[in-house]
Amino acid sequence: MGCVNGKCCLRRRFRGPHSQNPSSSRHANSSRCQIITDPTTLGSTQVPSHGLLLQYSALSHRGHYPDSPDRENQDSFVIKTELLSNPNLHLFGVFDGHGAFGTECARFVRDRLPEVLCADPAALIEDPAKAFHEAFLRVNSEIHANADIDDSMSGTTAIVVLVYGDTLYVANVGDSRAVAGVLSEDDSVKVEDLSSDQTPFREDEKERVQKCGARVLTAGQVEAAAAAAIDGTHIPELEATECTSSEADEGDPPRLWVRDGMYPGTAFTRSVGDLTAEGIGVVADPEVRAIRISPSHLFFVLASDGVFEFLSSQGVVDMVSKFSDPREACTEIVSESYRLWLEHESRTDDITIIVVHIQDSSESGSLESHQVIQTKIKDERFAIQKLPEASSEMDSCFPLSDSAKEHSLSCITPSPVGTVS
Repeated sequence: MGCVNGKCCLRRRFRGPHSQNPSSSRHANSSRCQIITDPTTLGSTQVPSHGLLLQYSALSHRGHYPDSPDRENQDSFVIKTELLSNPNLHLFGVFDGHGAFGTECARFVRDRLPEVLCADPAALIEDPAKAFHEAFLRVNSEIHANADIDDSMSGTTAIVVLVYGDTLYVANVGDSRAVAGVLSEDDSVKVEDLSSDQTPFREDEKERVQKCGARVLTAGQVEAAAAAAIDGTHIPELEATECTSSEADEGDPPRLWVRDGMYPGTAFTRSVGDLTAEGIGVVADPEVRAIRISPSHLFFVLASDGVFEFLSSQGVVDMVSKFSDPREACTEIVSESYRLWLEHESRTDDITIIVVHIQDSSESGSLESHQVIQTKIKDERFAIQKLPEASSEMDSCFPLSDSAKEHSLSCITPSPVGTVS
């Protein structure tokens, strides 16, 4: 979900940790569901320092936009193994562009971030979080200065995982998400949240942008306030509590607006690009978490909010747990996400996911170390199937805390939709 003036302005009915479980929603308009058959990647790489093998797959599917049938997929992703030629460094990232130049923003960040990040290998090895923090802010400045990309009302979110030995460095800017599947004592697989969506639903993020001058209101509330101003009627500010009570509430989400205007309308509080929104506190500074990989960690998942709009984090983990092949998991989740969108809306968001299984390399069977196996891709953007008929229907102006700056990271690399190297 991007800005009102860019990405589709849809009603986020089930967004968030309490989103609908897939097992409870197989009804209604399922006849309109498309089984996704886009080619997926399949690859494997080792982490020899800790005897791990990563088997991964990715899938990106263009959204269904009845009013814009030729609209490009604004999502992008990267899988880059052996970063800096180091067999213990591997990078995975998903980027969700929004706005008129959203596709260009997502691709620019995906392509440029690894170059900036790898420009100082010693800094990356010594302090990955700091290196990613500096690279993110530099790329944000570069996208502002790029004459070919108008990022005044466009940008991209990013969710990135750097595997560094036995540690996952998870960087988040915006409302895409990373989760892990963890084997519990009762042999069930539980979700571990690896990131926290940066939206006005988070009190700390809401307060931060408000201190930068943002109004936090739903689209309906800001329209009502504008109409009242024309009529000379006074409407008290609603932003303090009313519009951010629960992510499970139906209706448009709380968004960010300038003090005296009906823009930019972003539903997230951090992104790369979005120059106008920077003036009200939307920053490119990522939050970064470091998670030590344990024997209980079975896999991790990165996905754009096209997946998590109607699926919960636990629901996604449950679906991945059913498959030993990450390609099958990607296809199942993208298909189910697409179906749920059409069940609730007349269009869908772009949907992108990466699934990475974590295995003991000594038990990896016949998988060859460091060999990337890719299925044939019909074109460099991934072949998109004909979609079914749908029913008619700059730096922060408010200094970040030390705890926020301790979270700092992010990364990427190329191909119009995704890249694997």
